[in-house]
Amino acid sequence: MSKIEELKVKGDVEADPHKVDLDTILENEIGNFGKFQLRTMIVTVIASAMLSWGATEYVFTTARISTRCLIPECDGDQPEWSPYWLSNAVPVSSTGSVDNCQRFGNVSALSRLVESDTCPSTLFDTDTRLPCDEYVYENTHSVAYDLGMACDEWRRSLIGTIRLIGSMIAAPLAGFASDRWGRRVALSLCAFNTGWLGILRYWSNTYFGFVFSEFIEAVAGAGGFASLYILFTEFVGSRYRVAAVATVTSSFSVGQVLMGLIAWAVPNWRHLTLVLYFPQLFTLSYFWFAPESVRWYMSKGRFEESEALLKKVAKVNGRTLSDKSLEVLRRSAEEEAKNRAIEAERKSAEPWLIVQVFRHKQILLRCMVTPVWWITSTFIYYSLSVNSVNLTGNRYLNFVAVSLVEIPGGWTAVYLLGKIGRKPVLIGCYWVCAACQITYIFTSKDMITVSLIVYLISKYTIALAMTSLYVYTAELYPTKRRHSLFAFSSMLGKIGSMTAPLTPAIGHQWFEELPFLMFASFALLSGALVFLTPETQGTKLPETFEDAENIGRKNKKTAKI
Repeated sequence: MSKIEELKVKGDVEADPHKVDLDTILENEIGNFGKFQLRTMIVTVIASAMLSWGATEYVFTTARISTRCLIPECDGDQPEWSPYWLSNAVPVSSTGSVDNCQRFGNVSALSRLVESDTCPSTLFDTDTRLPCDEYVYENTHSVAYDLGMACDEWRRSLIGTIRLIGSMIAAPLAGFASDRWGRRVALSLCAFNTGWLGILRYWSNTYFGFVFSEFIEAVAGAGGFASLYILFTEFVGSRYRVAAVATVTSSFSVGQVLMGLIAWAVPNWRHLTLVLYFPQLFTLSYFWFAPESVRWYMSKGRFEESEALLKKVAKVNGRTLSDKSLEVLRRSAEEEAKNRAIEAERKSAEPWLIVQVFRHKQILLRCMVTPVWWITSTFIYYSLSVNSVNLTGNRYLNFVAVSLVEIPGGWTAVYLLGKIGRKPVLIGCYWVCAACQITYIFTSKDMITVSLIVYLISKYTIALAMTSLYVYTAELYPTKRRHSLFAFSSMLGKIGSMTAPLTPAIGHQWFEELPFLMFASFALLSGALVFLTPETQGTKLPETFEDAENIGRKNKKTAKI
């Protein structure tokens, strides 16, 4: 007799058919984590890593290239990047870096002394600085060389922002495809679209063509991560689900680490594009060998297919799934569908959500505070990745280190949230991050190791905060409106991620430390705003607006999340 049948004999199922759901089947019948889940995890991790390449490849393909002015008086037909006479003609800082965009003016119309192959300082007026007419590039690795964006930081940085705007548009489109045709179809199409559209960018020779390619690729492919996340986590039992979430998130970071190493080996942007995107064409095969979502099958009334899939999972895991268990699961799913329809009808008679929010002042306050957290977190998180390639030292290893430190950040959040609470974790993360930004500003550029360590601590803390936000934001809002209010905060958070690629241009336009001053200011503000919201550790998830307002006002006995 199966465990589900035992429950039925005892009368539990008859009393409450909702006790038998997919989690119950996983726990008692087919196994929380077996061979099938392991196989699915491998497929998921590979897809997540490759999707991460498309999400952040612009960091390298549009990277800043060091330039200097072409000096016609001194440079030959094939100019060197750093000739011995360069400091005579171009401003050089105290740290030895060459001005990328200016040169000294001439004091005469004399050409260089060809016979002695010199370019004396007497040819130049060091009190007069002029913008470059032409440029010499240190290398030709990024699209900045092909499209002539030597000192045009705004135009170069805007590419990343436009891509992230496309990613924002992709989310609802992928959600529609996922709900209409299934998670597996949405994942396969998004990943395949990322591949072939990314490859087309290899032939981009104009600024508009390159930017349009980035935008369309993001719109058509950037929404696959949500489908991938759902596919894996729903096959894992509740006992292992937190670890499953952390694994998917970590695989994204691992993908970025691999991309940094690949970019180091293949620095030219056209060749790198082919190396990163060509393997993603094979993700179309996911349509045939990746599993579909069981819950999606049941939501569409396709119970035969969901039951066949569950039997397959049980067989691969060496378990037996009884027909009686499947029958009870089907009844539970049908009952749940009826309840959802009743709930939807009831909601249609309720006041608009914005009206309900304004009627509850504490909820209104949270709707003003939580978006600030999300904007801050996404702004700093993505900005630190974007700016890592401009740090002193090897840009590829810097990016790898910054990506690698995200992994312990996510796992630390899982541990600390249950130990010391949500508010101490968030306040600590934001304020430590702010302290690191201020320290970084005042750290000498000659102290390369110290600067990198401070930078990595910043990324670690903001990665920890990002993971914590997913948990804490959801706990602050009532169940019936949680998805909408959570989506409101996270959607406004896109402002931060879309602004992040512009931070190199902001620093170049005004002063180099300005972005880091902005990071510190936002982090200090967000940490202070945490004091305005209640602690949710050990409290029951609120069902109504009244329950949500009462969080922290009275003790409630519940299980920790």
